[in-house]
Amino acid sequence: MKVGGAVIFQNPLNARSDYDVYKDDLRLGDLYEPLGFDSIWSVEHHFDDYTMCPDVLQFLSYYAGRTKKVQLGSMVVVLPWHDPIRVAEQVSVIDHQSDGRMLLGFGRGLARIEFDGFRVKLDESRERFIEAATMIIDGLEKGYCEFDGKYYQQPRRDIRPKPFKTFKGRTYAAAVSPESSRIMARLGIGILIIPQKPWEAVAQELNEYRTIYRQVNGGDPLPTIAAGWTFCDNSRERAHDMAVKYIGGYWQTALRHYEMAADHFGKAKGYEYYEQMAKNLSSSGAKDASVEYFLNLQVWGTPDDCIAKIDEIRQKVGADHYTGVFSYAGMPIEDAERSLRLFAAEVMPEVKKFNGVKAEAA
Repeated sequence: MKVGGAVIFQNPLNARSDYDVYKDDLRLGDLYEPLGFDSIWSVEHHFDDYTMCPDVLQFLSYYAGRTKKVQLGSMVVVLPWHDPIRVAEQVSVIDHQSDGRMLLGFGRGLARIEFDGFRVKLDESRERFIEAATMIIDGLEKGYCEFDGKYYQQPRRDIRPKPFKTFKGRTYAAAVSPESSRIMARLGIGILIIPQKPWEAVAQELNEYRTIYRQVNGGDPLPTIAAGWTFCDNSRERAHDMAVKYIGGYWQTALRHYEMAADHFGKAKGYEYYEQMAKNLSSSGAKDASVEYFLNLQVWGTPDDCIAKIDEIRQKVGADHYTGVFSYAGMPIEDAERSLRLFAAEVMPEVKKFNGVKAEAA
């Protein structure tokens, strides 16, 4: 099993300067390859303190030049906010810069602040995602983009630098809703899981994804990549306290950024899953309960606790790659680095012994 690390640049409530947040998180990013991680990742978000990486491909290009071995993962490029042919070009550049180390992750986005900022309608996101993903996936295989869709009309143009190796087997998409999982199966790409719902529910949806994938593509899909907010400490009590404060704190930032309890999801096509989540969160005490629920999805505790939790996730969702997020919600950099180094020393060697490829969803 492979192990990755993510850098997400959170500055909750703007408590620090953005410059200091970047300086500290890039310091953590520089540790991943020397400590033996297999991959480095970041996310794409815009316009507020939730996470401050507006261009994940720019971030990965930076690390393509600072590293020699780690894979470079996008978690994710939000396609409705981009011109697809530009994404294809940028991805090809990173792959050339890194000698083929790119792991390509797509998503369709959720936050109203971001869609409004890019002047894109939320209820167009699913159709835009499908068109853009289709154009990019085909383009990276053929070496040129050409498309005639509802939202994107692209005359044939070559991708330069020309892709020099296939992206089959290293293209993923984040999927939370059941319909999104079905879309990814039809596109023939793997699933990147950013935990927001019970692992048992994810496993059930993955079974449907795998069935559709086999019907459409005539073979088995890629094992999944699972991410998780991670905190490791030799003291279980301290790990619990830090998880409540910071992993719980992260979840509060997500609720705020995505406006999870708002009613606009019911008005946006393709966001039916989130409409139900919003209704659930609007009840008395639901937000506090949701923090506890989110904590239970993540990886925290002693090294042994973290190993057991990753193994549980691996078996439930058939993952062959775990990516930990180690700095979030304003956690002091010293605590994040201590957790990261302990995880690298005592958790990662055991996790790498797991057979991720043959893991099956429960």
